[in-house]
Amino acid sequence: MSAAPAPDRLEAFDRLAPRLRRRPDVEAHDLVAADASDRLILSEAGDLGDEVVVIGDRYGAITLSLLATQPDIRIRVHQDAITGERALRLNAEELGLPLDRVAWQDLGPELAEGAATVLMQLPRSLDALDEIAQVVAASAAPGARLVAGGRVKHMTLAMNDVLARHFEEVTASRAASKSRVLHASGPIPTEPSWPRRQEHSDPRITVCAHGAAFAGTSIDIGTRFLLRFLPDMREAASAIDLACGTGVLATMLARERPGIRVVATDQSAAAVASARATAAANAVADRVDVVRDDGLGSQPGASADLILLNPPFHSGAAVTDAIAPRLLADAARVLRPGGELWCVYNSHLGYRPILERLVGPTRQAGRNPKFTVTASVRRAD
Repeated sequence: MSAAPAPDRLEAFDRLAPRLRRRPDVEAHDLVAADASDRLILSEAGDLGDEVVVIGDRYGAITLSLLATQPDIRIRVHQDAITGERALRLNAEELGLPLDRVAWQDLGPELAEGAATVLMQLPRSLDALDEIAQVVAASAAPGARLVAGGRVKHMTLAMNDVLARHFEEVTASRAASKSRVLHASGPIPTEPSWPRRQEHSDPRITVCAHGAAFAGTSIDIGTRFLLRFLPDMREAASAIDLACGTGVLATMLARERPGIRVVATDQSAAAVASARATAAANAVADRVDVVRDDGLGSQPGASADLILLNPPFHSGAAVTDAIAPRLLADAARVLRPGGELWCVYNSHLGYRPILERLVGPTRQAGRNPKFTVTASVRRAD
């Protein structure tokens, strides 16, 4: 069965896009669930046949437009953020589109195995693009096509160079509505080079990272500052590294306290895979449980004595101050009365009043020219 013509896909997109929502991700009037780059990818996709791979479909605009015009198509989907997966499911339910022919996959060989066409929202990170392109090129059909789009303001010529390492031919479409599509064909399989790892001497730790993991194999300066306060944190049999990234805090805490168990949680599939690899590389995997979750949604209330948090401030490409308060509210719910939340943040953000309100009494434990570290004690109520 052939795919629906592009005009049908675009008509479906134009009908569905205004109804799509980002929830459970952050929602605001200036944060959209679909944009012109989704539309352009659908326009440039060509004949899809009866099966396609979709990568990075933020809230379901591409996948759901295809289902609306070709209900028998089979779609393999990879979304790094668990909030994106959940938003796609919720949007499908609201639109009455069944997902029985959609299969979510990890970023591995099974995702693109034998695929003829892969549609993708371009990640902003070149490392993320490199890993995706490597995975696709290694397992897709010999004549596979990659159709990758994005907003022009987030694209660079270096993206062409990254794709050229993994595909014989890379061309760019004409820009339309401030968006552009890169077409790549002729996969060049290479040996897997992800995750990558780096040995650090101060602190002494091996950091492993997949392409989409924040900060890669480096240790970001906020985390590095918070690490100085590990000896000051309360004794606890278990702890949580919330928004764990590559798992540096969880791994260091487990190594410094041989009797502790740590739950490391992040919404990013790349972060979760990286944190598992980091814990294993430092011989603490038996005491660090890594969970992909939206905040602390899977953790029971009043169950933790110690939580560490270096809150993110990006939702996809958007910078927003709405993420940290949600994580702080999660921490307040999961902490036992008397439990501690240790948080590091850019000093200009001034989170202390929010911490006082949501968690409890908060003191400044440290401050440098850029960051503040606070310790909050969960009040009894």
